Amino acid sequence: MTKLGFRMLERGRNIDRFLSAAGWSGAVRAPLASDASARSYFRLQQGRESAVLMDSGTSDIAPFCRVARGLRGRGFSAPIILAEDSAARLLLLEDLGDLSFMRCLEDPGGPDAPGAPGANALYGAAVDLLAELGRAPIGADIPPMDAAYLAAEIRLFAEWWPPHGSAQATPAKPTQLTAQADAWVAAWRDAHELALKPPKGLALRDFHAANLMWLPAREGLGRVGLLDFQDAVAAPLPYDLVSLLQDVRHDVPEDLQAAMITRFLAAFPELDAAAFRTSYAILGAHRNLRIAGIFSRLARRDGKPGYLDYLPRVWRHVAADLDHPALAPVAEWLTQFVPLEQRTGGR
Repeated sequence: MTKLGFRMLERGRNIDRFLSAAGWSGAVRAPLASDASARSYFRLQQGRESAVLMDSGTSDIAPFCRVARGLRGRGFSAPIILAEDSAARLLLLEDLGDLSFMRCLEDPGGPDAPGAPGANALYGAAVDLLAELGRAPIGADIPPMDAAYLAAEIRLFAEWWPPHGSAQATPAKPTQLTAQADAWVAAWRDAHELALKPPKGLALRDFHAANLMWLPAREGLGRVGLLDFQDAVAAPLPYDLVSLLQDVRHDVPEDLQAAMITRFLAAFPELDAAAFRTSYAILGAHRNLRIAGIFSRLARRDGKPGYLDYLPRVWRHVAADLDHPALAPVAEWLTQFVPLEQRTGGR
């Protein structure tokens, strides 16, 4: 047996032991859609009950558990942790169902989203939740998003773009942009300083339609189920709003984006609206270019080219954000090293 085969066999045994100890050994397992990480998910069905198994691969489950319990303690609908094994990196979670915001948006009023509200109501509920999250206390164990954090994130773009070329590319075997990485990070320095000016709140980081569930049987903000938050940070208030409205998997109409930004600002009348909008544009360009780097890495290093299909939308978001004068040095760098004809990257 190969080493990989042995590891898979041993992993299967760990899962069987975990489920047996949790009382779910006889459950039927069905795979659920995975994300861009090494985590995998399975729905378990046992009689009329269901739960979700999260196999965290090589990732520590402690951050997920810590944030999940913190969110639930504040009344948000993170899944209940039914069982956990930190050594094996396995979790058994409450099943929040199949009615994601994405499904509601793609099939409004259809059989896959019965009784789901429209886009205005869904995004309004999500923005109201973000406003409440922005007022919540930030635990001392939540890492801050600071200038060093942003610099490390944005470097990913120069290290991994473009998505095509040698499948063996790594930072040790650089792309043509790697030599410009320091200049790229320097082009962001002043913009990052402006991005960090608004007050900080708890940001879940992957706050978008595919990670939000509609739970119509619950009340108020509890109707918004939260799935992906293990990488939560203390970030400027615009960050998760950018994640929601500049969704790389779904087009949000411009008038709806504008209405939701206005709605969020109305919840914080004390904010400097101009500084907030500046931060929003900078974090939007930053987030989308980081994603372009990550998706390129997934294609080149990990053999997952499907993520390249999202890149045209990513670049449309970037183009809109680059209109802000605070991003002029970033726009100049891109004009020199990534001309317009190279800013698609799709397959």
